[in-house]
Amino acid sequence: MNNNILHTDVASILVSEEQINELTARLGAQITEDYKDSKKFVLLCILKGSTLFFADLMRKIDIPCALEFMRVSSYKGTETTHQVTMLLDVEKTAINGADVIIVEDIIDSGNTLAHLKNYIASKGANSVKTCTLLDKPSRRVVNLTPDYVGAEIPDEFVIGYGLDYDEKYRNLPYVGILKREVYEK
Repeated sequence: MNNNILHTDVASILVSEEQINELTARLGAQITEDYKDSKKFVLLCILKGSTLFFADLMRKIDIPCALEFMRVSSYKGTETTHQVTMLLDVEKTAINGADVIIVEDIIDSGNTLAHLKNYIASKGANSVKTCTLLDKPSRRVVNLTPDYVGAEIPDEFVIGYGLDYDEKYRNLPYVGILKREVYEK
């Protein structure tokens, strides 16, 4: 491990860079198989945290797909606000009649993704499914089961591979558990 601040704030590595590569390959192969007959297939990236996972995942999908982006917020610090704020919307024409997979970095309470599934369906999507790198079902407060899951993780505050704390640590090549003393100051 490097001796810079990014790595020294990590209590432990939860999902290694190699494991992430295996997870994205598995998910990409499954999505390719499931959507090989789709006439209009759209991957929808939820910014900012999903960016790295989205980029790696789409390169593992071996069928034509359009790429779209949304930015929403439901967190303040380490806690969810349980309110979804739309910061960047997707155009209705981009997803109307499409088979859409919403790509998330992590599912915690499920509030954001449940809201987004309904919202995208209301814009005329043919189907709406979800894909997440990390799933934290112990924190779920809504009835939501993601369609594609990279890994199920314990209730820890995680950073890296797009996930942040206060806009830091996104550039770590793995998913790690952030030391409590960093965010409990």
